[in-house]
Amino acid sequence: MNLLNAGKKLHVGAPNIGSREVLFSRINDILDRRWLSNNGVYLLEFERKISNILGVRNVVAMCNATVALEIAARALELHGEVIIPSYTFIATAHSLYWQGITPVFADIDPKTHNINVEEVERLITPKTTGIVGVHIWGRGCDTEGLGILAKKYNLKEMYDASHGFACSKNGQMLGSSGKCEVFSFHATKFINSFEGGAVVTNDDELAEKMRLMRNFGFKGFDNVVHCGVNGKMSEVCAAMGLTNLEQIEEIITINRRNYLAYQKGLSGIKGISLIEYDPKEQNNFQYIIIEVDSEKYGLDRNKLVERLHEQNIIARKYFWPGCHLMEPYRSLHINSPYNLPETDRVAARVVVLPTGQTVDEETVDHICQIIKNRP
Repeated sequence: MNLLNAGKKLHVGAPNIGSREVLFSRINDILDRRWLSNNGVYLLEFERKISNILGVRNVVAMCNATVALEIAARALELHGEVIIPSYTFIATAHSLYWQGITPVFADIDPKTHNINVEEVERLITPKTTGIVGVHIWGRGCDTEGLGILAKKYNLKEMYDASHGFACSKNGQMLGSSGKCEVFSFHATKFINSFEGGAVVTNDDELAEKMRLMRNFGFKGFDNVVHCGVNGKMSEVCAAMGLTNLEQIEEIITINRRNYLAYQKGLSGIKGISLIEYDPKEQNNFQYIIIEVDSEKYGLDRNKLVERLHEQNIIARKYFWPGCHLMEPYRSLHINSPYNLPETDRVAARVVVLPTGQTVDEETVDHICQIIKNRP
């Protein structure tokens, strides 16, 4: 259904929904079993399917990706300073700062929008204990370069792969780099479980530690052997995740179709560039990202977003203005904002456009015409 023709707003990140009939059947089964949480059959099946798709040994599903990042960081015993990109969703920084860890913001490569390895090395100090790379837009960051730095300086290496489910780098699915990687299954993500996340790792000992930490440290009914929190994913969320996974190929096909339609519709518009996905790699095509060169386009990014909003197209300015210019980091002066010129430049140019099951080629063409017919 074309939402614009129906007079409704079209949002970035509108949830992809699998078969309602299958989902409701699973929910009824959950209610009949009266097993709503605590490693139920749907949670275990969800973890197994993710493990098979990503080719990793251990999947530890959690209530959301922010908690998954927090538990992963704590399980790795990160402290002091940890280097991350500023060009990421704020949860990457908050998951560290919430635990008394200082996020140190590194600049990005303007071509990939991913963390710049040379900038990371420049920021390493005796207080640095780890690096968190982020796979922006599902395009794998320089895991090889970050791995070399981690080994050279004896640092813990982990990844925020919230955008990267079912995406590959060098022909291998994201999920096997560093000590662990964290995926998001939030409602806005390519595959959602209403709310949810997971840490994946090939380190069996680390996985067992995180399983304890997500369930208050319980090992058995009455035996608490580790400090922990309630980070578990519910059975209903796992059921939603499974239902989405069953339509993964269909959703990728829709996203890819929309991406190609945007590519065609935006072609030749001066000052508008659509980010490219490597055809040799697998991608979920969940993010339709354009950069606006205001001088060539004749309209700045913010004005374009306003025009789209006026037409009920709720485009977004990811990740603006960058974590280093948000609170509490801006006030703490962890990094001078002037140290991140590429982050500032990219954040001021990017627009995210709608895609997914609620978008068809007619809708894409309409959005492209609005962008093309600038004042």
